[in-house]
Amino acid sequence: MVSVEPERPAPSPAGSAKGPVRRTVLLRLAGGLVVLAAVAAAFGFELPAGGTGKLDPVAPFLLAVAVIVFVSHLLGTVLERLHQPPVLGEILGGLLLGPSVLTSLWPGASKWLFTPTVVSALGTVAQLGLVTFMFLLGCELGRGGVRTSRGVVALVSIGAIGLPFLGGAGLALVGGDALAGDSPNRGAYVVFFGLALSITALPVLARVLLDLGIEGTRIGTLALASAASGDGLIWLALTVVLGLSGGVSVITTAGIGVALALITMLWVRPALAAMVRAAEKQAFAGRFLLPVLLVGALGYAAVTHLMGLHPAIGAFLFGAVVPREVPVVEDLKRQLQGFVIMVLLPLFFAGIGLTTSVGLIGGSIAHWGLFVAVLLTAVATKFAGVVGFARLASLPRRDAWRLGALMNCRGVTELVVAAIGYQHHLISALGLTMLVLVALITTAATRPLIHLMGLPIDE
Repeated sequence: MVSVEPERPAPSPAGSAKGPVRRTVLLRLAGGLVVLAAVAAAFGFELPAGGTGKLDPVAPFLLAVAVIVFVSHLLGTVLERLHQPPVLGEILGGLLLGPSVLTSLWPGASKWLFTPTVVSALGTVAQLGLVTFMFLLGCELGRGGVRTSRGVVALVSIGAIGLPFLGGAGLALVGGDALAGDSPNRGAYVVFFGLALSITALPVLARVLLDLGIEGTRIGTLALASAASGDGLIWLALTVVLGLSGGVSVITTAGIGVALALITMLWVRPALAAMVRAAEKQAFAGRFLLPVLLVGALGYAAVTHLMGLHPAIGAFLFGAVVPREVPVVEDLKRQLQGFVIMVLLPLFFAGIGLTTSVGLIGGSIAHWGLFVAVLLTAVATKFAGVVGFARLASLPRRDAWRLGALMNCRGVTELVVAAIGYQHHLISALGLTMLVLVALITTAATRPLIHLMGLPIDE
């Protein structure tokens, strides 16, 4: 099973004792947080640090982190009880703390909580969360296809990428100045927007399949395998696009990418495999391997950043060559997932939320029309591509439509891609906002669409 999200207990039945207990705990936590914020507002933020007359930035940063983690997981719990992936609520938590809601409704609180110093610190920590998440995502690449025909996976992947890419590239040309960032390379912007609409969120898709109880079925396995192979191609293409947006020639970008890939496959991958085999024989294997994997992921992230690419690319590449199905490695990844999912990713979502503002669409009919066009294009082209090519692969019509609904799940991966495009000035703040909303809506619609099409799904 593919998942970079830790297992969460299923929601308790309404009549059980756990439900009221959980609500009581959440209410107490909320009350404690309010009291803590009130005390900090009344005293803490006015105390100088070390007699310098300047505010110590540690306390505001820690308070902001506490608020972000609490709000994100509170909404995650609420969304989970509504039979949605918890990560959807965590993303919404980040949006609620940004200009879309908090700044609009209570600007004083937003300014007090998210000072420039705090925002800068959050951005740095969020990058660490993003890099670690991409490492974990790379570790899961390639799973799920063992029991599925490679030919069918290839056809479905082509359909899932091809039509959405063409639709996104066409919209990028139509959207023009509204969606494009400051990058002078308009070709890179057009290609990037096509890739952004082509993505499928592998980790969230895995969680949806698990919640539906269809992760081991033919459709579930095919969806995971197609999402993994398709996203791998998209990240490869995104590497080239980022190189072009940085002013690097195609030949140079390709040369750097090929050299790094060859070094990784021919030297790093065998070295990691040998290291894991040796460590398995030692009682302290976990204590030794976890730092090695983290250092490798962060080192690769730094190398690709120095190359002019995004650090997430390097972390993803390193994760892709980590040995799979090894008990000690799987245990280490589960340990790492807990902290990443519970703390670091909410900070990344908050960073997206502080940049995203639904108000950018505002009352402009043109902006709303463009957003509707982006959403409909994303959904329709993904359905058309997946269903059409699944039918070419001789899948039954009903299964092909179910597969289209599953592959429309964009989730966290869409946010990661959108954030990278915004950081590289390929898309504007309005373009970022639209892609974030597309990710939220398509992810929220996945499970209801599957139920609408009828369950159970046959093996």
